[in-house]
Amino acid sequence: MRLGVLDVGSNTVHLLVVDARPGARPLPAYSHKTELRLAEHLGKGGEISSDGAKNLERAVAEALEIGEDKGCESVLAFATSAIREASNGPAVLERVNDATGIELSVLTGDQEARLTFLAVRRWYGWSSRRLLVLDIGGGSLEIATGSDEDPDVAVSLPLGAGRLTRDWFSSDPPHKDEVRKLRRHVRAEIARNAGQVLRHEQPDKVVGTSKTFRSLARICGAAPSSEGTYVRRTLARDDLEDQLPRLASMSADDRADLPGVSGARAPQLLAGAIVADAAMDIFEVDVLEQCPWALREGLILRHLDTMEPEQN
Repeated sequence: MRLGVLDVGSNTVHLLVVDARPGARPLPAYSHKTELRLAEHLGKGGEISSDGAKNLERAVAEALEIGEDKGCESVLAFATSAIREASNGPAVLERVNDATGIELSVLTGDQEARLTFLAVRRWYGWSSRRLLVLDIGGGSLEIATGSDEDPDVAVSLPLGAGRLTRDWFSSDPPHKDEVRKLRRHVRAEIARNAGQVLRHEQPDKVVGTSKTFRSLARICGAAPSSEGTYVRRTLARDDLEDQLPRLASMSADDRADLPGVSGARAPQLLAGAIVADAAMDIFEVDVLEQCPWALREGLILRHLDTMEPEQN
C-alpha cells in the first residue's frame, strides 16, 4: 500500500510518502516539505497567531493534495511540540480539521521518544544490543534507552534547537555571554534528568537522529547524502567540540555555507550543537552513529504492526 505520513513539527510540515506493507521495510517514494517555522508564530501568551494558523491550514491542505496526487491510500497525520505546547493548540487543530478534513494527532514527548527508539531499533536490529537514542528536534530533545523495541526509559526535554535559539539568542551571531548562559542551562537540564538513563546499563550503541545531528556530522566530516542512505555516518564529540567555537562566531548566513547545512536550519545550528555536545558529554559518549530513520518511520512501523500480513 502507499501510505502518507504528515508531520507537523516546530520547523516544517513534512509529508513523507512510502510504499509499505506488514513485514517489509517502508520504501520512501516521495517527500514534500514546507518551511513553516510554526514555533515562531507563538505569542507571549503561548498562542499560535492567526497568521500561523492560516499558514498551517495552507501547508496541510497542500500536503494532502500532493499525497492524493501520489496515490496515498491513507495519511497518518500528527503534530509535535509546537502544537502540543500552544495554549490554543486544540482550537488550531479544530480549525485545520474543519478546513482540510484531516485530524492531527498530537504526540506526547514520551510517545515521540518511544516511536523514534522503535525506528532506530528496527534499523540496527537486535545485534546492536542496548541502545541509547538522542533526537534533537525544533522544540524538544528526546532521549531513550533500552534493549528491546520499547525503551526502558523515554524522556522529552524542552531543549529543541529552534526553541533555544528563539528564547536565548538576541543577536546574530549571539553574544558570548548568551552562548555561555545557554550552555549552562542546557547542561543543568540534561543533568537533572540524566539519572533515569544512567542508572541502567551502559549502551552498546549510541545513535543520533534528526536533521541537527545529520548537519553536525556532515560539518565534522561525515559522508554527504549523495553517497546514499546506507553509508555509515558518525559524529565524534572531540570533532564537535572543535567546531563549537567556530559555529558560535559565525552568522546564520555563514553557517548556511557549511556542507550539509540548509538556510532554514542554519540559524538554530549553534543551539543544536550545544545540546548535542552537552548530551554526549553527560552520557559519556565519544562517538555516536547517525540513523536515517526517526519519528516518522517509527509511526509507520507501529501502524504496520497493527495490520494483518498480506496473503500471497
